Amino acid sequence: RENFIHLCNPHLEKMQEDILYHFALGTGTHDFPALFGDVKFVCVGGSPSRMKAFIAYIAEELGLGSPGCDYPNICAGTDRYAMYKVGPVLSVSHGMGIPSISIMLHELIKLLYHAKCSNITIIRIGTSGGIGLEPGSVVITRQSVDATFKPQLEQVVLGKTVVRSTNLDEQLARELMQCSQEIGQFNTVIGNTMCTLDFYEGQGRLDGAICLYNEEEKLQYLKKAYDSGVRNIEMESSVFAAMCNLSGVKAAVVCVTLLNRLEGDQISSSHDVLVEYQQRPQKLVGYFIKKCLGK
Repeated sequence: RENFIHLCNPHLEKMQEDILYHFALGTGTHDFPALFGDVKFVCVGGSPSRMKAFIAYIAEELGLGSPGCDYPNICAGTDRYAMYKVGPVLSVSHGMGIPSISIMLHELIKLLYHAKCSNITIIRIGTSGGIGLEPGSVVITRQSVDATFKPQLEQVVLGKTVVRSTNLDEQLARELMQCSQEIGQFNTVIGNTMCTLDFYEGQGRLDGAICLYNEEEKLQYLKKAYDSGVRNIEMESSVFAAMCNLSGVKAAVVCVTLLNRLEGDQISSSHDVLVEYQQRPQKLVGYFIKKCLGK
């Protein structure tokens, strides 16, 4: 059964042209069905360089590219986001934090809608701080929770607080977990992910420019988070889950942990080790995409 993108905005039907300003794309200047109509998998992550590396990796895995191939940035007309495509896979950067990924997702969801894409799976791949896990562990998010451990996103719209669900697709999470077990190269867990509005105080760090709490209070908070089911902390998953839910898109979050926050706040692993850690989510998602495509 074809499952098309659902747009929660009746006003778009009245527009003669839709300009996706932060992508430097528009329905009046680009043929969206021709450019993107075959997309089935969208992978999003923070940095342009990481998403370019992912598209090169997936191209080779799917037999659609060769080492040293260059993949042009579809959004070269702007420096806000970067977008790459190979076969049925789209790779898009989203920047850091809820506001940045929210803007990207509004335009991405509209892009997929205008392209008449169906049966889309969107996966955020990235890095995070772990809680009670060895560095290098991969967390597949069950649900994104806020800094009070509630599975919700609070957003102010027209001066009123709107609360949206941040659950993610359970079946997709199980399928990804099965893929990790088949790969058998790194520890992977399914757990809750805490999404914060800030990297320092919002995550209970002691190493920011401002910190008005002590180490004991920090550890009490992080242990409380662990006891509630939280296994990692990042800054994008709540709005990602909420917007994908509202648009009827199957979605997952797959993040590697770079450190165990119960043991410190600053990353101490070497550059080479961190590079290998950051490749783990893309290995898992690449394996999943190959399996879905029967390759």
